[in-house]
Amino acid sequence: MNNSMKAVQIHAFGDRSVLSLNDIAIPTPAENDVLIKVKAAAVNPVDWKIREGYLQSLLNHTLPLTLGWDVAGEIAAIGENVKHLKVGDAVYSRPDIAKNGSYAEYQVVDADEVALKPSSLSWQEAAGIPLAALTAWQSLYEFAKLEAGERVLIHAGSGAVGQFAIQLAKLRGAYVYTTTSSKNTELVLSLGADEAIDYHQEDFSTLNDIDVVFDTIGGETQANSWKTLKKGGRLVSIYENPDEATATEYGVSSSFCFVQPSREQLEKLAELADAGKLKVNIDSEFSLNQVAEAHERSESGHAQGKIIINVSA
Repeated sequence: MNNSMKAVQIHAFGDRSVLSLNDIAIPTPAENDVLIKVKAAAVNPVDWKIREGYLQSLLNHTLPLTLGWDVAGEIAAIGENVKHLKVGDAVYSRPDIAKNGSYAEYQVVDADEVALKPSSLSWQEAAGIPLAALTAWQSLYEFAKLEAGERVLIHAGSGAVGQFAIQLAKLRGAYVYTTTSSKNTELVLSLGADEAIDYHQEDFSTLNDIDVVFDTIGGETQANSWKTLKKGGRLVSIYENPDEATATEYGVSSSFCFVQPSREQLEKLAELADAGKLKVNIDSEFSLNQVAEAHERSESGHAQGKIIINVSA
C-alpha cells in the first residue's frame, strides 16, 4: 500500500466551509493500537459541534484534525501487544474522541476500543451502531440503572440515539413512552415503543409516575420533564448537565452522560444485532467528498436514523 490516504480534516474551527479533503500520511499503529482500513463511518452531532469549536475547552484538539468517531472496517495492521484481533478482522468501534477520527481511508484506534463487527450487518449498518448505541446503553443501563417493569420516557425517539434507546429499554423489560412527530409514529412503535407522543399536538409533561426520563434535547424539554418523574425517579441527559437544585426540589436524581468507548459493550451490542434484537436504520449515505452535505443533514435535526459516510468499497 502506498503511504498516503484521503482524509476529511479541519485546519480551523468554523462552519461547513472549513472541511477539506486532503492527502495525508497513513498513520502507524503504536504497540497497543490497530490500524483500521475504514469501510464506513457515521456522522454524529458531536462531529459538527467539534468542527464549530464548541467542545474545544473540553477536548483541546490540535489542528489539523480528522473528524468522525464511528467506524467499521478491516484490520490492516496491529501493534505488537494486540492479542484479541488480527489482520483481516472485520471490526467496529467508537474510538477516543480526543484523537483523529474516521473520515479517512485509514484510522489508528486503541485495540481496547475495538470489537468484531456484527457479522449479520453491512459495513454501513455496523458503522451506525457504536456512538449512538453506546450512548443509549450507558445512559439507560449504567446511569439510570433501568429495571424491568419501569416506565421510561425517551425524548426524540426517531433520532439515532432515541431509536437504540427504545430497543434497549424494551430489551430490559421497561414500558416505553417516546416523543416524536406524527410522521415517525409508525417507526418508533415498530422499534418497540409502547406509546408515541406527538410533540406537535400533545404535551408530554402531563405524564406522571415516570421512573426514568432520557433527555436527548435539553432546554425546555428538560425543564418540562422533571414533573413527569415519580419521587426517587431518575433523569439522564446527554445534552446538558441537569440542575441539581431542581432535581432535589422534585425529589429525584439526575446525571449527565458523555459516552465513553467500550469494547465489552460493543461485543454485547454485536450479539444483540446478530440475534436480530437490534435494528439499525440508515437515514442517508454520502461519500468522503460529500461530508459537508452529510453535516448539513445532521445539523438539520431531521435525520431519521444514521447518516453514513462510505469510505471504501
